[in-house]
Amino acid sequence: MERIRNFCIIAHIDHGKSTLADRLLQHTGTVADRDMQEQLLDDMDLERERGITIKSHAIQMNYNYKGEEYVLNLIDTPGHVDFSYEVSRSIAACEGALLIVDASQGVEAQTISNLYLALEHDLEIIPVLNKIDLPGAMPEEMTDQVVELLGCDREDVILASGKAGIGIDEILEAIIEKIPAPQGDPEEPLQAMIFDSVFNSFRGIEVIFRVFNGSIKKGDKVKFVNTGKTYDADEIGILKLKQSPQQEIKAGNVGYLISGIKVAKEVKVGDTITHVDKPTQRMVKGFEDVKPMVFAGIYPVDTQDFEELRASMEKLQLNDASLVWEPETSAALGFGFRCGFLGMLHLEIVQERLEREFDMTVITTVPSVQFHAIMNDGEVRKINAPSEMPDSNKMAHMEEPIIRAQIISKAEYVGGIMGLCMDKRGILKNQVYLTSDRVELSFEIPLAEIVFDFFDKLKTISRGYASLDYELIGFRQSNLVKLDIQLNGDKVDALSAIVHRDKAYEWGKRLCEKLKELIPRQMFEIAVQASIGTKIIARETVKAMRKNVLAKCYGGDISRKRKLLEKQKKGKKRMRQVGNVEIPQEAFMAVLKLD
Repeated sequence: MERIRNFCIIAHIDHGKSTLADRLLQHTGTVADRDMQEQLLDDMDLERERGITIKSHAIQMNYNYKGEEYVLNLIDTPGHVDFSYEVSRSIAACEGALLIVDASQGVEAQTISNLYLALEHDLEIIPVLNKIDLPGAMPEEMTDQVVELLGCDREDVILASGKAGIGIDEILEAIIEKIPAPQGDPEEPLQAMIFDSVFNSFRGIEVIFRVFNGSIKKGDKVKFVNTGKTYDADEIGILKLKQSPQQEIKAGNVGYLISGIKVAKEVKVGDTITHVDKPTQRMVKGFEDVKPMVFAGIYPVDTQDFEELRASMEKLQLNDASLVWEPETSAALGFGFRCGFLGMLHLEIVQERLEREFDMTVITTVPSVQFHAIMNDGEVRKINAPSEMPDSNKMAHMEEPIIRAQIISKAEYVGGIMGLCMDKRGILKNQVYLTSDRVELSFEIPLAEIVFDFFDKLKTISRGYASLDYELIGFRQSNLVKLDIQLNGDKVDALSAIVHRDKAYEWGKRLCEKLKELIPRQMFEIAVQASIGTKIIARETVKAMRKNVLAKCYGGDISRKRKLLEKQKKGKKRMRQVGNVEIPQEAFMAVLKLD
């Protein structure tokens, strides 16, 4: 056990975590040169296309240091704020972390929040300044920032470059010297924690775990404490580039377990694994449950695919533990699921993964956040969708979630960022100059305002420099109304939204204009209306397609033409009563693109 080191790599998005992980794997000879490719651990096509890490990946390396053979378990983590739950789970399985900072961009919001996550778990932090070979790198100034952030010595900061392979030896030395060996007793009853799982269509569910005490052997009878289910350990092993089966995994190590588990619900991330005959009395302290920030409905395009979609969601949830969902129904779209996501990027990725990995075509409704309705009798009702909102005469008031947003940016963009936040009903709470050129702004903003396009606009205003990190701080009373969209007098519940009263008119008007462009013309005219309660606040008309019935009338009396037009008018009216309007998928997404 003295020769095992468990560590993860944490950083802001795009600071070079995956590239550095590639170099470590190459340097320790874990990967043969012919198998080497960029971002080796990102095995999803989506991750490669977008150049971001979505899943954290565990892999084991062997390294020879001063004549001793060491085992290093590395976990590469995502950097985007939407996947911070992946990071918190990886951190729970480690004793140390490499904190990577880009030498040209410096400390950013996600760097700080990931650092705090690691410090909460008492991890040993090794600061690494990456990308020092870039022409724009400023190693001296950035080292000062890191020293200020961590309170370490300047000598502790390792200068490295993932691309050029500079400083890799120093990093490996620091991992062995500084990160403590895992604590644990191989003789105690087995106590292991599940920190990830993957669905394999041939072998059932593969569980990835970290052993804290005791050891697990092939063929053992094991029990998952939370669900109370027992299994045989058909195969256990360690995670190299490919899985490598072992006879036994001892305390302090990370491994996988395959026991032919078929039902996705039986595996819960954060659960404790122990032996059936000699169970441990100490549960592993799991992770706090994930708090979804954004809610949206996901519906199958064809209602018969509902069960198939449910199975796909269960398999996806194994791989992405931060996805929360429950069934719901909608008058316009039939049966589907109400899903909770950590942010808009998370929503986009889940939708794409459903389409790619499970061949499901889905419709996503307007994202919303969770509101609280305080009823007249003092009862608090949670509202995840506009359709659940009670009548205004039955409730005293509505409360909406407020977040504390920390934005770190260059000083020259402060004005634009403040303007954007004020526009989103934000209140400036604090402004700190970290250096002469970098400012940290703290705002309190309603979560509903940052759901749609806040992050994109922030990046535009600051030319990609600003970084955002946010946390929920509670609920506050607010003047909210439900905005309904009606087509031909029928409410379309999938297009409703809960908005602030001050913004309702403008929102309704823009939405009607957008829908007018997107709804295909029918043989009858369609009224697109936005309403609050019974009051119509905006209207657009999609004109009917008309056949020229006067083509055959030339000359003669006007009354003949009039008669034909009257006849056509009656037909249109009847069509409008029985006709229904098909809404294309783009129309549901239109609400997101309102500018």
